Amino acid sequence: MDSNPHSKGGSLSRSGRPQFGLGSASALSMKWSALHDAAGAVATIAGVACAPLPAEVRNFPAVMRDEGGSRRAMAEQHIEDLSAIMEAGLSALLSALARGVDPRGGAKALWREFLTARDAMLALAPQGSGGPRRAA
Repeated sequence: MDSNPHSKGGSLSRSGRPQFGLGSASALSMKWSALHDAAGAVATIAGVACAPLPAEVRNFPAVMRDEGGSRRAMAEQHIEDLSAIMEAGLSALLSALARGVDPRGGAKALWREFLTARDAMLALAPQGSGGPRRAA
């Protein structure tokens, strides 16, 4: 039974929001986006300029959806792991800010860790994948 009183049949299509019932691809894209939002906050605390995401980074969830199999499973697990690290790290940085402690050193270290982990994750994408394959 649908626990959301605002949806009919589990669908939120008219609201413009992703439908999680369609599979984990939407959830993966949302987690990827949230991960980069958190990284942007860390970059701001670190005083580091955060450039717009290149297409290969933006399209990573869709590329991995198309790839499927063990690479997709690995990407999903890496996103979960990196999200946990970023959540804990950002929480610590915000706590330091609230206490009046300068967290820039820690934020810079977390930013570098994020970039290293993300770049390693991007290596899971097949070589030469400029983006998701489109069906006609």
